[in-house]
Order: sequence, then C-alpha cells, then structure tokens
Amino acid sequence: MLEKATHLCTPAPVAPESFLLRTHHPRDHIATRNMAEKFAGTWKLAESENFDDYLKAMGVGFAARQVVSRAKPTIVISVGAGGAMTIKTPRNEVTFKLGEEFEETTPNDKKTKNVISLDNGKLLQKQKWDDKEACIEREVVGHKLITKLKTGGVEAVRTFVKEA
Repeated sequence: MLEKATHLCTPAPVAPESFLLRTHHPRDHIATRNMAEKFAGTWKLAESENFDDYLKAMGVGFAARQVVSRAKPTIVISVGAGGAMTIKTPRNEVTFKLGEEFEETTPNDKKTKNVISLDNGKLLQKQKWDDKEACIEREVVGHKLITKLKTGGVEAVRTFVKEA
C-alpha cells in the first residue's frame, strides 16, 4: 500500500484538506469536493521546462521523447458523482477517488500503483512501479494549472492554461 503523497514525495505539514479526507461528516465531503472542483476543466499546455530530462529519467526512449516533448496536449479534469475524479489526456485516462490506491498503465507501458490526495489545495500524486517512484504535484494558480513532476532527482514543470 502506498502512503499518502506529499509535496514531491517529501513530508509536509498536515493540512486542513488532509483532515477532511479522513472524516466521515457529510459536510466535510462537500468541502473536499468543492476544493477538487477547482481542478475541473479543460487545460491546454502553454509552457514546459525540463520535460525531456524528466522523460529520460522515466525511461522513455529518444524517439518517443521527441514526439511527446513537442506535443501541446490538452488535459480534461472532471469530478463525478461520488467524488471520483477523472484526468484525461490524449494518450491516457484515469478515474480515481482521493486517497485510494489505483493502478494505471502509463503511455510508455509502465504498470504503476498510485495514490492521489488533496493537500493544501494541491493534487499530489505518488506513483510507484518496480523499485522506482515519481511524484506529480498539480496546483491551480489563477487560470493556470502548474504541474510539477519529479523522479530520480529530476524535476520538470509544465504550465497549462484553462480553456473551459
């Protein structure tokens, strides 16, 4: 079982949102859903920093890295009934509940175990496969979705702008 993801896999102080995920009061689940709703929408890649090095650290081959690095993908994030969230990219789609482990096969065919949590207004994803780990932090700042990706000591930042 994966432990809860924290700021790029380093311990962070317990946030009020984290507390909400552990309670069972209906009002708390509504508050958590409202916090998750700010991620909902269609996001178009506007800027990418150090992404090729991140992909290399993830074990993605040269040709695939060239294609992926040049793409300007759109991500669609939605919050459904029962609190399930979906993140859809051109090459992948995952549906999950906050704090619950799920399996994902990445576009480069890695079978991973994941936990996504909401902490201090950020979606934090901890992803493990074999003996490796990646961490993805998503934060909405104004009309931008800032995504920080980290694995093997390499960090990339991708900035998306909200379309809808």
